[in-house]
Amino acid sequence: MSTGSTKELLRAEHLVKEFPVEGHKKGDAVHAVSDVSFSISEGETLALVGESGCGKSTLGRCLIRLLPLTSGKVYFNGQDITAMNERQFRPVRRQMQIIFQDPYASLDPRMTVEKIIAEPLRANKVCKTKEEMEEKVLSLMDMVEIPREYLRRYPHQFSGGQRQRIGIARALALEPRLVVCDEPVSALDVSIQSQVLNLLDDLQDQKHLTYLFISHDLSVVRHISDRICVMFLGRLCEIGPTAEIYDHPLHPYTKFLLASVPSPDPTKRDDAQPLLTGDIPSPVNPPSGCVFRTRCPYADAQCAAEVPQLRSIGGHEVACHHPLG
Repeated sequence: MSTGSTKELLRAEHLVKEFPVEGHKKGDAVHAVSDVSFSISEGETLALVGESGCGKSTLGRCLIRLLPLTSGKVYFNGQDITAMNERQFRPVRRQMQIIFQDPYASLDPRMTVEKIIAEPLRANKVCKTKEEMEEKVLSLMDMVEIPREYLRRYPHQFSGGQRQRIGIARALALEPRLVVCDEPVSALDVSIQSQVLNLLDDLQDQKHLTYLFISHDLSVVRHISDRICVMFLGRLCEIGPTAEIYDHPLHPYTKFLLASVPSPDPTKRDDAQPLLTGDIPSPVNPPSGCVFRTRCPYADAQCAAEVPQLRSIGGHEVACHHPLG
């Protein structure tokens, strides 16, 4: 976890991402991201959490232009990157990288570790000679604690944790400022997760990195994030400092999400914990007003009629007509 700084590195304004749906009536679309706005300070770790299908990964990819936005603007280091053409964006792209969720699918099985890590260096013409390239690759392997003698091995010869380390080395090869970590430990064994999280934490301090850490596992983000951003069905519910979100959640969905985290002690069971009822609404036809209202025990007519906007309450920003507490 980093303490971050007050300098804003990235700002998202009213982001919308929709995917057309085949087989439905004309104009129907999956509303993956709906009017999302937030900022990330230089050096901080902002965790983006929510259940599967809420739009977390789509949002992360839109921020670094792996997916085109339907509407909205993204400012990186004060520049509007959504207004740039590909030639203008190319030098900025080097400063924004991603670590993918699946270490098995994100590495080309036909390429050696050397070629995988060298690929971004070669594409951006970073090294002038073959010897310089190999030395750079070896230093990146040292950085993520992959033995140098494994230089010419293939991905299938590594464990899941080692593959993710290779993915991290590739993401950091161009010395980016912002790294989108798209559930980087969810496919790993629990014993390996802590090692990779500690590595990411150490690299942040060494390289002065800024992380957008996407996860559905609230027990993971508690220990790595400075702030938490909670998302449900394409919309932001709540943003605030990590300790405040855990100790004093203001949005009902945040409260239910925290209550769903299992206790590590099998002898403890709290049957009084509230459980969410009902089905998750369709992203093709989301509810009017608050998208969480069909599952919320506090919903009323106002929730059905008006879309709640993020407002500041006690150090949090919360999008709810009836915040808790």
